[in-house]
Amino acid sequence: MDPNTRGPEEYGHDADGQSSRPRPPRDPLTPDFGQHSPALARTVQLVSGDYLLTVNPVDGSEIEICPPAERPGRPEKLTPAERAEADRAARPPVPPGPTRPAEPLLARQDEREQLVRMLARGRSVRLVGARGAGRTSLLDLVAEDCVDLAPDGVVRLTGFHRAPTDLLYDLFYSVYGAPLYRPERDELLSCVREIGAVVVLDDIEFGGAALEELLDATPECAFLLSATPEVPAPSADSGIEEVALEGLDRAASVELLERGIGRVLTEDEANWAGDLWFESEGLPLRFVQAGALLRQRDRLRAGADAVDEYGVFEDAPPSDAPFDTPVDPEGGEETPLPSLGEAAGPAQLLASRLSTSARSTLRFAVALGGEVPHQAHLPALVGDTHADAALGELADCGLVSPVGSRYRLAAGVQVQLEAAGYADDAQDDARTAVQHYAWWAGHPSVTPERVSAEADAVLAALGVLVPATTPPAEGEESPAVQLARTAAPAFAAGLHWNAWERALRAGAEAARLAGDVSEQAYFHHELGILALCGDQLDRARTELETSTGLRGALADKRGTVAGRRALALVSDRSGTAPGLAAFGATAGEEVPDARYEESQSPPGGVRTPFPPVGDTGTLVTHRASAPSAPMASHKGRGGIRNFARRNLVAAGAGALLVAVLGTVVTLGATSDNDPNAPANQVGVNPSASQGPGDDSLGADKVENDDKGDTGTATSRPTDPGPDGTLGTADDPTPTDDPTDPSDDPTGTQGSSGGSTHSPTKPPSSPTKPPSSPTKPPTHTPTDDPTPTDDPTTDDPTPTDEPTTDDPTDPPTSSTSASGPASSSPAETTSSAGAPASTRVDTPSTGADALI
Repeated sequence: MDPNTRGPEEYGHDADGQSSRPRPPRDPLTPDFGQHSPALARTVQLVSGDYLLTVNPVDGSEIEICPPAERPGRPEKLTPAERAEADRAARPPVPPGPTRPAEPLLARQDEREQLVRMLARGRSVRLVGARGAGRTSLLDLVAEDCVDLAPDGVVRLTGFHRAPTDLLYDLFYSVYGAPLYRPERDELLSCVREIGAVVVLDDIEFGGAALEELLDATPECAFLLSATPEVPAPSADSGIEEVALEGLDRAASVELLERGIGRVLTEDEANWAGDLWFESEGLPLRFVQAGALLRQRDRLRAGADAVDEYGVFEDAPPSDAPFDTPVDPEGGEETPLPSLGEAAGPAQLLASRLSTSARSTLRFAVALGGEVPHQAHLPALVGDTHADAALGELADCGLVSPVGSRYRLAAGVQVQLEAAGYADDAQDDARTAVQHYAWWAGHPSVTPERVSAEADAVLAALGVLVPATTPPAEGEESPAVQLARTAAPAFAAGLHWNAWERALRAGAEAARLAGDVSEQAYFHHELGILALCGDQLDRARTELETSTGLRGALADKRGTVAGRRALALVSDRSGTAPGLAAFGATAGEEVPDARYEESQSPPGGVRTPFPPVGDTGTLVTHRASAPSAPMASHKGRGGIRNFARRNLVAAGAGALLVAVLGTVVTLGATSDNDPNAPANQVGVNPSASQGPGDDSLGADKVENDDKGDTGTATSRPTDPGPDGTLGTADDPTPTDDPTDPSDDPTGTQGSSGGSTHSPTKPPSSPTKPPSSPTKPPTHTPTDDPTPTDDPTTDDPTPTDEPTTDDPTDPPTSSTSASGPASSSPAETTSSAGAPASTRVDTPSTGADALI
């Protein structure tokens, strides 16, 4: 990313300075009307603990149990040359252009020697000082003195926006070589316990129990911590020594100012410097900025109206001039000294005398919350091909300070520039930065490591633009959603998972504000995968179920399958059955086909952490699938997953069976309570027939009989009498004359006590006579007060024509093969398929028929 050290993959040049490939013309002579094939998605496969993670920026990352053959061995430590390269990468880049000579650290020798002695004894030290006190410069000098103190050398880390877990992983990757591998917690702790190094940790932001956790995990390391006074102090029993870093005295402050301007101070300037020292309490940053103010004043006095400090103007003093040569005030234009207020807050005055590119860079830094974009991005952001030199101007003026491997606005500069109006167009500048980073992070030539190095500026741009996200116009995309969509997979592949999580949460919020449901489902899916890698199973299930539900509503078959596979793995790890979202069909989805359109599971299947429980049996089901679809292998998928599915199916089938049986029993018990129903009066010897002339059931053939008499039956009492109950003494005696018609139609008494009247319908087809006469019942009740004559039963004879009744005849009761049809007819006509005798003294019931 440094234009001074161009790489062949970045700038199109190889080692010998020749172009590696011809550059295409800017404007082709003939337009290309052919369709360009879309660029392939950049997928990265890495191992995280027990999981094999495939970072897929299209449908969402896929996770599975890592096969033993894919699992890497124990990481090995880096060689001294590799450690030196890692240490160089941890430092901020050198600004382009001629560099100023490194100034010696003034009045810090005592603190420097004290820190080295403590670290040599294996003690951890905490250096406390205000912002701008020179803590970072002092740490650099101490780190150089401690190179040979520990077997693993010196490790430089930054604690800015870092948690203890993040620092443990940063320490691990600084000492061990583990590409595309993120160890689990236990293995991480096992590896860092073996690290013996002096860890220089600048800008730490936590203390107390969190700091104790970091120290306990690295017993063989000596820490040199740097913090501001507002950071919580370590616990009393931590054993950390604390060293306070105070401001410079007046003599050291004046000497620092003179070294900054390259000459001795005049009397007025010395008095001005004394007032500044009293106001700033000797803060070194203020005198670095004051030296920049005096240098700018010298150029103005020399008649130079352009800002340049590299000696290209005729009136500038030669670089080999003596150090104590004063500038002749008579030879130049008189310029007053800055006021004390301007010297205390010099950012506005310094910025006004910088180049246009430097001022534009400051505007972007203010819009990004103090984060200065890398110098390689400044030409594209500012629109000037030489804008990368602006970083050198800002660093020389003391407006930016190094933080880890990048630069941020120095202490107090952000507030001063905002008051000067540099934040008026912050939203537009942040939008420009977001659009640039979205294009850059998604470019195929940009590696995940380069995106991870620019993570703070990318996340700062997202943090500014996400709250102001609105639904885009038709055919457009939200810039914040697009940046999060392209940067998040790069952070995951670059093993910068703290930035990955922050980008996913910012993207989910931006997608919600923009109304983009598909992107919102993607971010929730990735958050579920991240939680699963961290063994946060409940959180992973919640995120994955949310994603699966959103994708199901959108009929996103591929995304839904990816989410269900991850949910199945969550269920395996937690030992619980997956939620309904893992099995339920969603709108517009064909579940059977979706499984075979996706990539197959790993050859060995998904390993389960639990053995199969008991005898789960085998459940054979039929599932229709396309003939050409390959069948997925399910070998090795046992344990809790199959057990939970089989239990779920068995429980559902049992519940359905119980519900059906309960419904049948309830309907049968409540459908008809009439004791005189035909179904309750079935005889013990019902006749059965297949049809005329069919003796397949073994029935005797009945000879033809021309007699049409089917016997005479008497009627049963139908009037319950005054008391309303049949079979009591007050019931009237029924008439014996079968020819007297009744005034009312035949009726049956319902279960509610009322009478339901229905005319008797004559038979519509002839019936076959029974094969043998039906024997009349022999039981005679003794409690009937009005017995009648015994009924006579004639032998039934077959009839050639159906028996029909004249409309003037009294209503009759037809007895079918299943028994009497009514309990209260006035006259009974016996058909050919039923017994012709019916008792008239007592009502017939089902109990009488069974005796």
